[in-house]
Amino acid sequence: MSQDPLDEALDEARRGEEQGVVALYRAFNPGLVRYLRHQAPGVEEDLASEAWAAGAALLPRFEGDAKAFRALLFTLARRRTIDHYRRSGRSPSVVELREAHEPADQWDLQAAVVSDLSAQEAIKALVKGLPTTQAEVVLLRVVGDLSVDEVAGILGRSPGSVRVIQHRALQRLAKKFKKVVTL
Repeated sequence: MSQDPLDEALDEARRGEEQGVVALYRAFNPGLVRYLRHQAPGVEEDLASEAWAAGAALLPRFEGDAKAFRALLFTLARRRTIDHYRRSGRSPSVVELREAHEPADQWDLQAAVVSDLSAQEAIKALVKGLPTTQAEVVLLRVVGDLSVDEVAGILGRSPGSVRVIQHRALQRLAKKFKKVVTL
């Protein structure tokens, strides 16, 4: 039975081989940047670079598979985002509850579905109107392709809590998109 190519790349990266790091970067960086683009627009590339630098420093003593390394990168990216907002003296934007109940403009959503969307525009349309925590869980699960347990570790919550948050977000999204489809 052959080893997963990303696990092989991780082993190479641990040994200091450049091609291993490149393979991991190509596999994980696009999702990491998309996540950060939503969390900290305008500084996503800088934060991703900081997360990769911290991850690279941990590589020689990192124990785990490629999925665990991806989860580590998202954890580092989330921490860098929090640090960014602390340094800048402002906090991430929070959607007030009354705004979260308002559905996205239906015409804009229909136009977005019909038009050729980039991945980032699709992500933005998906999480628009979700409370911050629900949006973050959806982003980590969908964009980050992380398991419930990995998301729970990143957010410092229990897996059950993450499942409840995800369920509520999906219910909210189902209502939002159901209204659009019935038009």
